[in-house]
Amino acid sequence: MIDIRSMSLDELTKYILSIGEPKYRAGQVFSWLHRGISDFEEMSNIPKGLREKLSMECELNTATVVRRQISKSDGTRKYLLKFSDGNCVEAVFMKYNHGNTVCISTQVGCRMGCVFCASTKNGLVRNLLPSEMLAELFEIIKDTGETVSNIVLMGTGEPLDNYDNVIKFLHLVNDERGLNIGMRHISLSTCGLCDKIEKLSSENLPITLSVSLHAPTDEARSAIMPVNKAYGVRRLIGECKAYFAKTSRRISFEYTMISGHTDTMQRAEELSELLRGFPCHVNLIPLNKISEESLLPSSNEQILKFKAHLEKNGIAVTVRRSLGADIDAACGQLRQNYIS
Repeated sequence: MIDIRSMSLDELTKYILSIGEPKYRAGQVFSWLHRGISDFEEMSNIPKGLREKLSMECELNTATVVRRQISKSDGTRKYLLKFSDGNCVEAVFMKYNHGNTVCISTQVGCRMGCVFCASTKNGLVRNLLPSEMLAELFEIIKDTGETVSNIVLMGTGEPLDNYDNVIKFLHLVNDERGLNIGMRHISLSTCGLCDKIEKLSSENLPITLSVSLHAPTDEARSAIMPVNKAYGVRRLIGECKAYFAKTSRRISFEYTMISGHTDTMQRAEELSELLRGFPCHVNLIPLNKISEESLLPSSNEQILKFKAHLEKNGIAVTVRRSLGADIDAACGQLRQNYIS
């Protein structure tokens, strides 16, 4: 079966012409696909004969809500979404003053092995298709009745480990005939696959790149992020500086505050030395504890001391606002509880 929702308009046009239909039908079909339809019969201005052809040759990848958690404190919604093969991923809907943000998954599971993340506990199952990433958005838009203005690729999986599908998704979701979400309103988070960061810099996409740093030295980072053994902190920072030089897009570094591990003043000084003079931004993230690990979140007092030390060294830093604190907030936690 043809994965029709993963097609660009050009690809769809070639397909429509190949089955003997007029070119203009491609634009009509594309528009319906990006309204989030789940059945070809919903295409009310498409002739019955074409709808039947599409039904026989193509599939519409969709997602269904298995579980939904809604925060009583701020309205954040966390979803467990299931695809047609039974595999599940997580997505999160968050309301901010500047608009609604959806955090989506790019893989079922993850093979990166970060010790503080529940997404990786059962390894990588498979990559998501562009159509399945779109399906996450469509299902959340349908469930909330809200528009989405911002997307974060920071759910289950490592986006750059599913490079080609993620790049295609970015172009599809940005298409003005589809959801038309601006690239500057999209953030992509990576644990630091240096070769893929280099490749991404050549795509000329004005997205925001967020790099999960979480520790400033090889010894400390390798202890919690196995990916560091392949690249190393210095190479990662060098690649980030090259990315900035090529794209002029400021990089955001994600830094999880783990009590006694990443939050000491020694780590604050090491991080300051690593990033001093580099026009970047550090986002301090209080650890979301998961049951599989004994790691504990830093105290608010320690987080503020750490933040002040970075600021003293001229580094832009914020503490991530904690949304959905009363639901399964840790990445992968809802899915992990479901499959356990």
